[in-house]
This record gives sequence, structure tokens and C-alpha cells, in this order.
Amino acid sequence: MSGRTFAISDIHGELELLERLLTHIHYNPASDQLVLLGDYIDRGPQSMQTLEKVMELRAGGAIVLMGNHEDLMLRALVEGGEEDWKRWVVRNGGYATLQSYGFSDRQLRIETGEQYRRPELRSETLERHLDFIRSLDLYYETDTHIFVHAGIPPGKTAAESDRSELVWIREEFHKGYQGAKTVIFGHTPTRGLHGDPDDDGLYYGSNRIIGIDGGAVFGGQLNVLDVGSGETYYIRSERKD
Repeated sequence: MSGRTFAISDIHGELELLERLLTHIHYNPASDQLVLLGDYIDRGPQSMQTLEKVMELRAGGAIVLMGNHEDLMLRALVEGGEEDWKRWVVRNGGYATLQSYGFSDRQLRIETGEQYRRPELRSETLERHLDFIRSLDLYYETDTHIFVHAGIPPGKTAAESDRSELVWIREEFHKGYQGAKTVIFGHTPTRGLHGDPDDDGLYYGSNRIIGIDGGAVFGGQLNVLDVGSGETYYIRSERKD
């Protein structure tokens, strides 16, 4: 593929922003390589629809990676127990995600005392999406770059790192990465990396790391990096923090 390579991260159910951004950059799947760095779901209004779009993009050649919110969803619905369910649904936006699948408040608000009990949720679309999430890669590596949702533990290669590290790490990676390849990552909104609540642009660390999460679901912007040229583009969210 001889065209451009684009990286986008942390869409969080903001399908309209994604579609507008792809239109803005004139994305052409026949010639461009798109790399999506995870967190397609949670908090935003169209998580189910965003996953459908992401599946369509992967079928067209995009590289699609797992984020920590996909990890949360798997743990809540497949791999874990009641505490994983509560962590996802109550504290991390999973409630909005399940609503996007058409589940009602009555189906989701199952409580016993102060504990949330995980209900039995049946949906062919949800099952299909869970299968898709299980199939996602954790990183993508080229001769010069590593693409990953959260980062890489210092002293390890991406291949040596486990799922939890690659989709959850923060400060240890931000300050400690010393690898030879440039790492492009999401997960941590760049306003926090800049130390400026008004700066949602890309973060360029002195240790060859590039953060691209513009905090779109928090009223920021959805960023895209043209990896080859270094050009950046964004669509600003109209959502309020």
C-alpha cells in the first residue's frame, strides 16, 4: 500500500465525529492504511453503531486494535464476575453502551441491596461484537513505529507485554519509554499530558512517544495523525464536559 497511514484513537461512541473526520481527510481504503487504536465504545451515544462501522473499516483493510474499554466490556460480559460488571456499567460508561444495543433501563438496573447483579443479556448483535472484540490485536508494529492503545512497559517489547499492560499503562510508559521506535498511542487524553485543559492537540514526548487521544467524548476533539507527513487533523466535539 503506497498511500498515507492514518492513526485515530478513543472514538468512544462518537460515530458522527469519526465519519466526519474520515470524510475530512478523504480517506481511501484502496490506497491509505488506517490504524484504529481502540476505545470504540462507552460514554458516547452510539457505541454499537461505532463498532459496526469499525468492523466495516477492518473488512476494508483497516488495522483495528483493542483498547481498555473493550477489555472492560469483555471482562464484564464474558470473562469476569459481578465486580467487573459493576466497574464497567456503573463507573466506565458501559451503561450507555448497552443502551445503544436497545437494552432498557429495566433490563439493566438490576440491583440487590447496594450491589449490581449482572443480568442475562441476549442479543445477536452484541454476541457478534464480542466475537469481534476477542479477535482484536493488541498492537501493530512497522520498521519505525509501534501503534498501541495505552503504551508499552519500559524494558519490554510489545510482544513481551500482556494485554492489561498494553491497554491500561499510563505514567510509567509516558516517562519511562526508551525504545528505538516511535510509539503512537491513545488512552490518556492529551490535555492531561500537556498539563493544559484547553489543549487537545497531539502530544509529542521527548522520548519518541506521540499521544493522539483528544478527549472527544469529554468535549475535546477527535484527532487523526498522518504518520508519514506528520500532518494532523481533527473534528471538534460539540459535547460539553
